[in-house]
Amino acid sequence: MLDGVMLLWFLLTVLSLLFVAIDIRTTPESPVLKWGFILLTAYTGPLGAFLYVLGCREPLPGMHERYVAARWRQVLGSTMHCVAGDGVGILAGAVIASLFHLPKVADVALEYVLGFAFGWSIFQALFMRGMAGGSYKRSLTTTFFPELLSMNCLMAGMVTVMTLAQKSVPAGRDPSGPAFWFIMSMALLVGFITAYPMNWWLVSHHMKHGMMTVRSPDDKQPKSKPPMDGDAKQVSTSVLTWMTILSCVIFGLGLSIAIIFGGI
Repeated sequence: MLDGVMLLWFLLTVLSLLFVAIDIRTTPESPVLKWGFILLTAYTGPLGAFLYVLGCREPLPGMHERYVAARWRQVLGSTMHCVAGDGVGILAGAVIASLFHLPKVADVALEYVLGFAFGWSIFQALFMRGMAGGSYKRSLTTTFFPELLSMNCLMAGMVTVMTLAQKSVPAGRDPSGPAFWFIMSMALLVGFITAYPMNWWLVSHHMKHGMMTVRSPDDKQPKSKPPMDGDAKQVSTSVLTWMTILSCVIFGLGLSIAIIFGGI
């Protein structure tokens, strides 16, 4: 039965990925977020395509600005950006750990390090350096804590699902088999869910961006103005410290479940 479920999932993922990759070319979104949705769909199949249509695809010409201005869509874009970038490093770490037969503790550690490194240094700091005045060094500084908080919550859900599933399906640790990729898809999907509330806080405090609208210079469509969200709020050091501790506690809870029930 599991084989049939995986076959259906992968077929739907291919179709969803083709749809998003083709359709998103006409969506007036940032190129980084376009690639993010493509990666998210590769990870989460039809659910990624559903989130793209529901959260980013322009419903009517000239309406993208107002459509994506809703807070939940802004948070969707922020969470998607996190999962898309971190997911590349996480999957790379999982494959490397499997090839070198690393113990599960080392596997999780490698996934965390590579996921954070790629998500922070590439997807956040490098690709979004324009929001920091074009300075990569400044971008690294301003994106560190948002990436850390979001990554901890992502890993809390992902590690739990990954370890429990791989314990039940031994073939799930072999990247040459479909079970590995199916389990990692489900794990990243749950990680998306567990990271969403933290990204809501980050977006509401202007520490992370959400959806954007980027139109070509020759786009003559009338543009609706999104509602303004006020000036950026300064987050105090104490608040940031407590939110960092909270994210670590959430990650710790996920690890505890993985250790107790997943056999790490």
